[in-house]
Amino acid sequence: MVTAAGAPSAERIAAEVVDPELPMLTLAELGVLRAVRTGVDGSVTATLTPTYSGCPAMAEMRSDLAARLARAGFTDVRIETVLDPPWTTDWISDEGRRKLTEHGIAPPGPAPRHHGTGPLPLVLSPTRWSASASVPCPHCGSADTEETSRFGATSCRALRRCRSCLEPYEQVKEI
Repeated sequence: MVTAAGAPSAERIAAEVVDPELPMLTLAELGVLRAVRTGVDGSVTATLTPTYSGCPAMAEMRSDLAARLARAGFTDVRIETVLDPPWTTDWISDEGRRKLTEHGIAPPGPAPRHHGTGPLPLVLSPTRWSASASVPCPHCGSADTEETSRFGATSCRALRRCRSCLEPYEQVKEI
């Protein structure tokens, strides 16, 4: 998208901002960038949804997005946070999943489904990729893998190792 003056649109600029924790992905590919609206007065409102409540990367995402839009010449920028509908790993785009694998990180499986209205119930049960489950290795594709730590660099990732190629890798847990 390009504006009449030939400059990139706010939507295009926002879609190129990278995630601070997974810098191979843009906020759009991660699925946390929900909308970008440009008002008739030239103001820009971007909407983000955190990956989970209390996500420490949200402050950095907001700051990076606002700074990128300001550098592009947008002077009235607002970043809003929306929580409904809640983000799930299903919102990661196919391109985002491909990039995770390309960078040696196992993408998440399908997120658990919530049917009905109201708040999401808290379910404290293993996800599809439990510690004993096989998560295909993003390096060689082998299913002979093991979890070495339930938590990686961030709480939404786990550490794993492939028994075939012996490479360690991270896995994005489905939410």
